[in-house]
Amino acid sequence: MSLEELENKRKRLIFRSGHRGTKEMDLLMGSFADKYVWEFSEGDLALYEDLLQESDPDIYDWILGRAEPPPEMRHAVFQKLKEHKFA
Repeated sequence: MSLEELENKRKRLIFRSGHRGTKEMDLLMGSFADKYVWEFSEGDLALYEDLLQESDPDIYDWILGRAEPPPEMRHAVFQKLKEHKFA
């Protein structure tokens, strides 16, 4: 992937993160993306993009520990999101 394609992908993921549909997830995912997406490797970006395909209620429940994420979502990027603190 070229540097331009990678930059465009990062911008797209940041935008999608802040426009999830629920205010809570807009704030959580948007602040997370603003903080970390620019430092993610291509592999991390792919994992994050997959995570963004999941529904807001599911991700929210996984973060709060009300439900267990599926095995394919138990990766370092999700763990970083789970530990993310925003103000």
